[in-house]
Amino acid sequence: MPQPPPVRSTPTPPPRPDASMSLLTNVMDHSLDDGYAEAAARRDAEGGGLPRTVRAKLGLAAGLVLAALVVTLGAAQARISAPVVAKEREELIDRIDAETEAADRLEAEVDGLRDEVGERQRKALQQHGGDQGELVALLSGGTEVHGPGIKLVVDDASDAGSGGGGPRESSGFSDTGRVRDRDMQRVVNGLWQSGAEAVSINGQRLTALSAIRAAGDAILVDNRPLVPPYTVLAVGDGKKLSTAFQDSADGQYLHALQENFGIRTSISAQDEVRLPAAPSLIVRTAEPRAADAATGSGQATEETGKGTS
Repeated sequence: MPQPPPVRSTPTPPPRPDASMSLLTNVMDHSLDDGYAEAAARRDAEGGGLPRTVRAKLGLAAGLVLAALVVTLGAAQARISAPVVAKEREELIDRIDAETEAADRLEAEVDGLRDEVGERQRKALQQHGGDQGELVALLSGGTEVHGPGIKLVVDDASDAGSGGGGPRESSGFSDTGRVRDRDMQRVVNGLWQSGAEAVSINGQRLTALSAIRAAGDAILVDNRPLVPPYTVLAVGDGKKLSTAFQDSADGQYLHALQENFGIRTSISAQDEVRLPAAPSLIVRTAEPRAADAATGSGQATEETGKGTS
């Protein structure tokens, strides 16, 4: 026979009145979307605050404001200090102009005194030279000379540099295509040996006591600096002097400088060249001295190095 169904211990709850409104109930229970809820949770985990893009924009704006503030302060300071700087600059320019004028006056005074001393030396030389006073003054460079001769121009190479380490540098030169003092010494000695009667370099008259030296890269003639190109004028028979110099050892040396180091040279015979007088003269002589009475040797000795001017 059939058995009756078992009796449940808990009764089935009655259905909700709003069971037919499940969508509206879900919206009311979950007012925030799941995506928004996840973004809010992530922001809370990161410490909250503004988004990264907003923070970056705010940082950039703060940097621009700070830069503008610095520029503004700098401009204001420069505007304040501009009159002081301008005044100091004007004072410095005035001092430079004054010192330059003083140096020019001193240089002109030195040149005038040098000319005066040279003129007195030449007059004394002519006066005490007797009948051969003019010849002595001519040979010593005390008077201006002119006549036929040659013109020799020596210049640095077109691509002369400041260092090289070549064979000329090892012997006191520089393998750079620059003309050195020893080069000009050989040129001048070669001209004297070839028969030149008078020689000048860039308007500086050379005598038997002239010195050609170097001070750094500059060439000095009697302590006066020369600037390339170096124009050498020599009085003599132009064609013979030119040929004799080019055939000499010193002429070949100059040709080797041109071929190996690019030093530029040119030589030409001139119908007339004019050389100035030397700015100062120092003539050294030797005179016999009487025998020393104390020794009684009766032999005369010579006193050298006595200078007259």
